[in-house]
Amino acid sequence: MYFAILAYHAEGVVESWTPDEDAALMTDLLAVNDRLVRNKHLGPAARLGPTAGAKTLRGAGVGVVTDGPFAETREHLLGFYVVDFPDIDGAVAAARDLRGANPTAVYEIRPIPLYIPGAPLARSEE
Repeated sequence: MYFAILAYHAEGVVESWTPDEDAALMTDLLAVNDRLVRNKHLGPAARLGPTAGAKTLRGAGVGVVTDGPFAETREHLLGFYVVDFPDIDGAVAAARDLRGANPTAVYEIRPIPLYIPGAPLARSEE
């Protein structure tokens, strides 16, 4: 069985780290990453970008895109997709396609600025 491990942290704290502090944390995280890869337990892993760069698609029909990542608190994270597009507009279009299949869901679209190798991320042919 697969599990998603979603890491939460106060965004202002993460943004306040110096490059050296961030690098030290990444060294520690990569040690865990490497062990999980060696033991064949790790799939794709990524750090999500700041919430300021996120968008949410919700509402009737094709939906409305709003700034921010936050779904209603009565909703829960159901799953995720990692997609590869040159800009956020392509990702919003993909979310609209997903919404066509599941029109009652809310989709958060957030950039992934850091990808940690473990399982390869397929590159689009665009």
